[in-house]
Amino acid sequence: MKVHVHLLIACAVAASAMLHGCGGGGGGDSAPAGGTPAAAAPASSTTVASGAAPASASPPDNTVAQSTTPNVQPIHVTKLDTGTRNMLQTSVTICVPGTSNCQTIDDIQVDTGSQGLRIVASAISPALALPPVTASNGSIAASCTVFGSGYTWGAVRSADIRLAGHVAGATPIQVIADLAVPAAATDCAKSGLPMLTAARLRGNGILGVGPFSADCGAACASSPLPRWYYACNAGTCVSSALAVAQQVANPVSRFPADNNGVLIELPPVPDLGASEVHGTLTFGIGSQANNLLGDATVLPGNAYSGYVTTEFDGRTFATSFIDSGSNGLFFPSNTLTVCGVWYCPPTAQNLAARIRSGSGATRDVSFAVSTSTALFASGNNAFANLAGPVGNFFDWGLPFFYGRRVFTALENRVTPAGKGPYYAF
Repeated sequence: MKVHVHLLIACAVAASAMLHGCGGGGGGDSAPAGGTPAAAAPASSTTVASGAAPASASPPDNTVAQSTTPNVQPIHVTKLDTGTRNMLQTSVTICVPGTSNCQTIDDIQVDTGSQGLRIVASAISPALALPPVTASNGSIAASCTVFGSGYTWGAVRSADIRLAGHVAGATPIQVIADLAVPAAATDCAKSGLPMLTAARLRGNGILGVGPFSADCGAACASSPLPRWYYACNAGTCVSSALAVAQQVANPVSRFPADNNGVLIELPPVPDLGASEVHGTLTFGIGSQANNLLGDATVLPGNAYSGYVTTEFDGRTFATSFIDSGSNGLFFPSNTLTVCGVWYCPPTAQNLAARIRSGSGATRDVSFAVSTSTALFASGNNAFANLAGPVGNFFDWGLPFFYGRRVFTALENRVTPAGKGPYYAF
């Protein structure tokens, strides 16, 4: 059985010059910063989550079914109570499946580096009684999601997820710190800092719209894996297998149309940043006039991980990804001055790199790194030149998205440029 593996890598989030863990993760196939192994997120290439259109249902000639459903979701970066910078957020409406009993929840991070909707229980009205997802033994299912900056833990529940004009019907989500399940299982609780409140998560939740359909996939369906899914009963949770259709799912994969990827568009920002930025998250690739690839360079990702390669400063980083859930550009450098957890060169540096895919496609990228202390002192919240050091990988975080049209294509979904996973910009 072929299995995709998507690892969640640490991202750093700054309040002034201080480091904070973030909710969204980026992909990687090595240990995250700090040395704590990140959890693998395999996604099956042979099993499609319930409600998602299987690849065989799409025409084989890269012809994408056209849609007229409203597909544009507003997104923004603005000032947060935590002082966190470069956090891309939106609002999400969840409903009891098949009903009009709904709630719109603000301050949800938009993350192309993970899969699935995760919301802190404290943000959900008690009147919204979302039905639990049950494990094979009838116990309530719980999810442990490990990011490089910590972990989330909570019950798996089913909800209709409404975004723009689309509905992802009866989609499993993670309700973080849900009182219906006990405290985090021991192996999960050893996975770093608990991100179980809005303050620790830097928002009310995470909307994972990465390149895969489920957050784990076939590996978790075939056998219990530590730090993934659990069956909880009588105050005890034990590691458990969980069918792909019951796993926390990328909502885009459950849409009836515009379900082959996403497009993020954000305007450019000045050198010293902007107080706030407003942009769009558009669903689908080549399915409407507003999501055409145009002259974007398509960079197919590794079929198992989604990763591409970055060539920078004479080095090659095979673990490279484009991740709106990381609030800076993160890469190793032997020359840039470091202040705390961020780079702070005496003067702004204009740098260049090349992103390369296994298909041979390449795209040269110019980017800047400015003095982090000066950026934070500006009082602004959106920066295109904020960067920090990490290990042997290259994380093109949110600064990469400013002034670009960035596509993330889902695995095994037909697009005008072939099937995902891929990035295009």
